[in-house]
Amino acid sequence: MSKLRNTLAGAFMLLLSAGTLPVQAIHIIPQPAEVKTLSGTFTLSGATAIIPGKSAGEANQLQQALQETYGLSLSLKPAAKADFIHLSLNEKLKQDLGTEGYQLLVLPAGITITAATNTGIFYGIQSLRQLIVANGNTYTVDAVSVKDKPRFGWRAFMLDEGRYFKGGETVKHLLDEMALLKMNVFHWHLTDDQGWRIEIKKYPLLTTVGGRRDSTQIGTWGSKNFDGKVHQGFYTQEQIKDIIKYAADRHITIVPEIEMPGHSSAAIAAYPWLGTKSEPIKVPGTFGVHYDVFNVSNPKVITFLQDVLDEVITLFPSKVIHIGGDEVKYNQWKEDAGVQAYMAEHKLASPADLQIFFTNNISVYLSKKGRRMTGWNEIMGSKLHEFTDSKDVAAKEKLAPGTIVQFWKGELNLITDAVSKGYDVVNSYHAATYLDYSYNDISLEKAYSFDPIPAGLDPKYYSKILGSGCQMWGEWIPDNKAMNHQVFPRLAAYAEDGWTLSANKNFQQFQEALQFFYARWDKEGIGYNK
Repeated sequence: MSKLRNTLAGAFMLLLSAGTLPVQAIHIIPQPAEVKTLSGTFTLSGATAIIPGKSAGEANQLQQALQETYGLSLSLKPAAKADFIHLSLNEKLKQDLGTEGYQLLVLPAGITITAATNTGIFYGIQSLRQLIVANGNTYTVDAVSVKDKPRFGWRAFMLDEGRYFKGGETVKHLLDEMALLKMNVFHWHLTDDQGWRIEIKKYPLLTTVGGRRDSTQIGTWGSKNFDGKVHQGFYTQEQIKDIIKYAADRHITIVPEIEMPGHSSAAIAAYPWLGTKSEPIKVPGTFGVHYDVFNVSNPKVITFLQDVLDEVITLFPSKVIHIGGDEVKYNQWKEDAGVQAYMAEHKLASPADLQIFFTNNISVYLSKKGRRMTGWNEIMGSKLHEFTDSKDVAAKEKLAPGTIVQFWKGELNLITDAVSKGYDVVNSYHAATYLDYSYNDISLEKAYSFDPIPAGLDPKYYSKILGSGCQMWGEWIPDNKAMNHQVFPRLAAYAEDGWTLSANKNFQQFQEALQFFYARWDKEGIGYNK
């Protein structure tokens, strides 16, 4: 076996030694970095052995995928002379391919996937799955060599469940599709004005009261029509642990988003003392930016938020915690004498200064817990909204070091401002990445053309762009049918935006490669946009 392994490794190195290989037409999404087609084919059958090496979990997933997709029952074996799929770890590849890259070599005698880590092995498997051609009961893979690694380390999909609760099976299905597309961050928007979806044991009313609304606005923005139906739902901490493990098995990190200080009506409905007025309110059924915000001048409210974050940190292994921070209406802070006295005491000149002051304290709190804070780009104190006066955002306070800014709105100068001050940025520019936008606004081709590094950014700041996110905001997606139409097939385009070098992108090839996914989604009954 060692002789065969050395032969295969030697063949791969010989293929690579000629220099950078041209990217040829190969039906994999996202398009790999380097590809060379070879002569011959490998025939996959029930007699093919999977050699797990030190990648037992990934081998089991490959075994399960081949069984579910093709009805093939492949055995796991420690070695085989031919007719094998060999998973091989080689830490030396980390220098060239990083922790997510892989090499895939398909020869008539066998298939070898090599990587520095099991994440790379997993991604090599996802590429292999897309190369299998079924012809009746015959399954073949054309001989090919692939050397691949991602362009960006942050390749995210966000699901908003604050507006409509979807449930664990839906989330797991989305994680499966993300994994096949090599996306590695599931951004989970769990709280908003219209619903609180995560169990916090210290504050049970957050879900029993905040997780339920009496009726929901239907139609579109500004509509006076409501469905008259109760909508409710939340995840217990045990359910969340199960989903986190499911994601981790697919090499996906879940980044939870707990909105503060705005988008907090559901929490205030559960505990009115969290707001400035301390008056009972109902969980809103109307969408849009709401009036009620946390009273961040109240030490009791800060303790509440720290308690919530403590339980979130205990649940989620993610080193990054998202605190939202977007679309804060400052009216209540400006009208509350206690808040104004607090601002004067701390020499905070504007509501934006108060928000940054609050945000920085949360950032420091998370940092002491070994976590890193991220938020939407309002956390920098910029004027992004018509409901905010310029004088309200004349911020003098500076955002805490280490904060990740998720850019969603504004001009290029706001990204330049963030990266020039040392902040890392996730680019989620709304006009290019919001999945709730219609296909007229963001066509598949427009989604595919998105570059996380914006045109005009000084190249010295390129390394500050961590990657990108695409966002499925939930206001007008009451069910999976509506959601799937918006997500698919654009999710595949965003996956390639985050992984593939710009020079290797080709929309026509991408459309051809989508046929694999169309067949998959048809089989699964996913009503994607056609």
